[in-house]
Formats: sequence, C-alpha cells, structure tokens
Amino acid sequence: MEDNRSPKLRTVEKVRPPFPLNEFPVDFPYKLGQELVYLLATRDRPDLEGNDWEVIFSRCVDAEWKPSNVGLDDVVLGNMAWSAKTVKAKIPSKQKKVRLVSGRNSPGYSFGEKLDIDTTDPEMFGKLVLEIWNERISAIREIHKHLRTVVLIKSYDLTEVVVFEFNTIRYDSELFRWEWNKNKNLCGFSKKNQEQYFTWQPHGSQFTIHEDVPDQSLVIRIKRPESLHKDQVLKAVGFGKDWVIV
Repeated sequence: MEDNRSPKLRTVEKVRPPFPLNEFPVDFPYKLGQELVYLLATRDRPDLEGNDWEVIFSRCVDAEWKPSNVGLDDVVLGNMAWSAKTVKAKIPSKQKKVRLVSGRNSPGYSFGEKLDIDTTDPEMFGKLVLEIWNERISAIREIHKHLRTVVLIKSYDLTEVVVFEFNTIRYDSELFRWEWNKNKNLCGFSKKNQEQYFTWQPHGSQFTIHEDVPDQSLVIRIKRPESLHKDQVLKAVGFGKDWVIV
C-alpha cells in the first residue's frame, strides 16, 4: 500500500447548501423576471435598491428575508445565508469586474488606532481593516454553515440584469500589500498578481471589495412593461373615500 494515500471518508460534507454555487433553481430566472416586470409597472422610475434586491432574491429562492445590522446574512435559507448587493452598469452582460461596498471597518473604533495618513503605516492599518472583516465573517459562520454574496448588476432601465454568487470568505492578510493612493484612500493589492482587491476610505471607514464577474453568471433580459397609472391601481384595489378617515 502507498503511504501517501488519503483515506476515503463518509462524513466529509455533512451539511450541503440548498444549491451549488451559481446554479440557481430552474425557475429562478422566471421568478426574477416577474419581479422586475412588476417593479417597473408599479413605479414611476426604474429604481431597485439594496433592500429591494434582498426581498426579491429571498422570494425567488423561497428563503426568509432577515435584514441585519451587519449586512452579511440578510437572506436565510436553512443552513445558508446571503448578503445581497446591487451594482449599476450601462451594459451588465459586458461587466467584468464590480466594486462592492461591504460595510464600515473602522480601526479607530475597533482598536483605538488613530489615523494620520502622512505617518500611518499602510501595511499595519490594512491588516487591521481586514481583521475587522474577518471577525465579522467568523461570527456569522458560527450561525450559518454556508455564507455567500449574491450580486445583481443592473442596467439603468432594469431591462437587463446579471446575477452571480461567490462564497463570502475570510482573507489572509499575508497575501496582500497595502498603500495609500493619490486620493488618500487605502488600497489592498494581491502580492501574487498585483491586482487591486480592496479599497478603504478614511472618511466614513467604507470598505469595498473588488470582485471578478464569473463567466457562468446568469444574464436576464426583460421586455419593459407599460407603467400602471395611479387611477388604474386605485380602481383595481377598490379604493373609495371611505378608506380615508380625517
């Protein structure tokens, strides 16, 4: 027998996610298309913000919407939790990279570390920023076995959207280098390929993750519906003056 063989185990993955990464349920595209058509028909402007996407996504996968202060587990289904993000793009299907606002990480609040951009070591400060992120992920993973981020890239008129997921993970600070840019933002780069992965802004402590759009993303295009007039809606619900008490 070879000494370097690994044993075959029956309990390697006891808890499976509701569906594999980026393999949405068969009816997901049609449910999402229906939600977009309804939204466009009932709103004056094609607005779809973060909370809208959380609610819509939860409906499309039959999950529970549970908005949280942390923003990492706003949608829950069994052992899975999602953070839902939206990004605008002129042509979503051609977008190759997105920047996702991922919370406020303040080393000043969390560690009592004072910031002076002219003298503060960017490497030290960047590690603190990542440490805050990693602690949040660890706390959520104690509750949910699987944690993902689901992204909606939306066109300005909402007639084309792209949807994809990625696993929400901790980051090894040793794999990244940090530097201040000309706008005095802190930028984190991969030591391996020199690509930018993070941006941290001193004003507001906003932490942004730069994420590649996978080739297997779901692309949906819909026909724009005619907007419902206010009178049509009121008539449909049977509105009368007796609905209002003065």
